[in-house]
Amino acid sequence: MRKIPLIVMSAVAGAALTLMATQPRLWLGSSAIAAAADTYRQLNLFGDIFERVRSHYVEKPDDSKLVESAINGMLSGLDPHSSYMDPKSFRDMQVQTRGEFGGLGIEVTMEDGLIKVVAPIDDTPAAKAGIRAGDIITHLDDEAVQGLTLNQAVEKMRGLVNTKINLKVMRKGAEKPLEIAIVRDVIRVRSVRSRAEGDDVGYIRITQFNEQTTDGLKKALSDISNQIGADKLKGYVLDLRNNPGGLLDQAISVSDAFLERGEIVSTRGRDPEETQRFNAKAGDLTKSKPIIILINGGSASASEIVAGALQDHKRATLIGTRSFGKGSVQTIIPLGSGNGALRLTTARYFTPSGKSIQAKGIVPDIEVLQDVPDEVKSRPTETKGESSLRGHLKADGEEGGGSQSYVPPEAKDDKALGAALDMLRGIQAKSSVTGQKTTVPN
Repeated sequence: MRKIPLIVMSAVAGAALTLMATQPRLWLGSSAIAAAADTYRQLNLFGDIFERVRSHYVEKPDDSKLVESAINGMLSGLDPHSSYMDPKSFRDMQVQTRGEFGGLGIEVTMEDGLIKVVAPIDDTPAAKAGIRAGDIITHLDDEAVQGLTLNQAVEKMRGLVNTKINLKVMRKGAEKPLEIAIVRDVIRVRSVRSRAEGDDVGYIRITQFNEQTTDGLKKALSDISNQIGADKLKGYVLDLRNNPGGLLDQAISVSDAFLERGEIVSTRGRDPEETQRFNAKAGDLTKSKPIIILINGGSASASEIVAGALQDHKRATLIGTRSFGKGSVQTIIPLGSGNGALRLTTARYFTPSGKSIQAKGIVPDIEVLQDVPDEVKSRPTETKGESSLRGHLKADGEEGGGSQSYVPPEAKDDKALGAALDMLRGIQAKSSVTGQKTTVPN
């Protein structure tokens, strides 16, 4: 059975307790026997309720849906990131981690029973139709999303290419809900984009960590080096803002691209198999060029692994605002043919210095707050962070709140990018690089 470790952007198929009698006999203490008896009593209670619902509910229920709802209820009570994926959702997840899937092109989450847009994906039908981060989707083809799970809502938004779906959207500042029609298309997620900033700095943006991210990063580094020239290149800006995360192995390999040696991340769980350390291999693809990493309140999980690793090794300077604070690992466990998969939180992860960012986030070396235009102030420009999610895993010590997640659409208005470029070019009029947190005035 293949297990797929994820750090994710977001119901048990079954459980069995088998006691095997072998020699010598294992004698259970009275407390263990009492605990087992209580568990069986509660399972009997579930079975009793299940049968009563099947027999007496006003309409004949679908047995499989009853079981799936019970499973989802159990998992949602653990933490915000554990869930059951039915066969279709599992297939969709596999396609998405490969970097290609069908749909609208938006990152979404569930908030107060409604679907909230985290961010539209660049160059997709949703982005072209004008969907914005912070929009609340209330209806899909005139059907209310209230009462649907996140997976159910996502399934309704996906469909055949060239078919249309109508969204009803609430937007802060708008007098009435907006009606937005979107034609579905094949969504090919280009997770890495790059360009030259002037004739001396390379800019690389990673939007998520899928199976193509490391290859995309290597190509970006090569393209920039060839375009600018190794002798003129002063360094790179790695933009991880509003990157919700993705695959653990990609976060590790992206970090490795900038490191010669040392630990990248460690994971610790109840199962010894989930307790691991991952180390860099020799070979810094940038040839030790300076690195500035941009983060904000939307930088989560895999993004935080990369930022934390390079910050701890003093390989990069972090600029922006506090990251989201998702410090847990989810493992995708297939449940057999036709049964979907279990997305289960199995470990916490730690930066090379041993810090957990769970519900705390990563604090940048230099804090830069963006100027928010008046026309944008009507919609949310901050994230609440992991610590605001109901049922989240608690932090060791004081938890951190969310932070600003607004990124100006024009590079000329981007204060964090401007500070990064100034730093790489040796211009320190706004702030100095000392390794200590400073604030760039608005």
